[in-house]
Parts: sequence; C-alpha cells; structure tokens
Amino acid sequence: MKKIMTIIRPEKLEDVKQALEEIGCHGITVKEVKGRGIQLGITESYRGHDYKVDLLPKVEIEIIAKDEDTEKIVDTIVKTAQTGCIGDGKVFISPIEEVIRIRTGERGNKAI
Repeated sequence: MKKIMTIIRPEKLEDVKQALEEIGCHGITVKEVKGRGIQLGITESYRGHDYKVDLLPKVEIEIIAKDEDTEKIVDTIVKTAQTGCIGDGKVFISPIEEVIRIRTGERGNKAI
C-alpha cells in the first residue's frame, strides 16, 4: 500500500476530484494549506504599493492506495492538475505498513 500526498493549486481541486472519481478512486482527504516552493511566493500590488506574499494558498490531497493502483492515480493527478506554470505543486509517495478499518477491524487492502 502507498500513501499519495499531493499539493495542488486550489482552483484545480474540483477537476482532480472528478478525474479521480472517474478512475474509481473515491477515498480522499483534502486540507487547505499554505506554502511555497522554488518560486518563494509572489509580489502583488495594491493601491500602488508592492507587497510580497510568501505563503500561497494550496490544497493538500491524501490518498491511501493499493500498490497496483498507485501509478494510475498519480498519472491522473499530474495530468489533471498540470498548468505548465510554476506553482502547479508536487506529488509525494510513501509506503504504508498497515491500514485498519475501525468499524469492522479489517486490515490491509480490504480496509482501503
């Protein structure tokens, strides 16, 4: 099993959710977060004054997936969230040792 954690632009969330549903990936956790990457934020102007916004709003999506589904899910996220501009986000993949469904006590792939 793998944990897929991705950071994307907020405006891409609905597109990514819909694309994931179309491939049969329904279990996701979504968090609103702020952060910055290589771009180190942006500079904006307001009433003639420039100011730096160094933590930009982003969305974090977490998915626990079977090993065999991981590549399909990652490819779907990348294809759907990609704009080609700096700040599109990142995908992180980590191994998961165990999953337990609290309601039934099921473990492993049955609990996903």
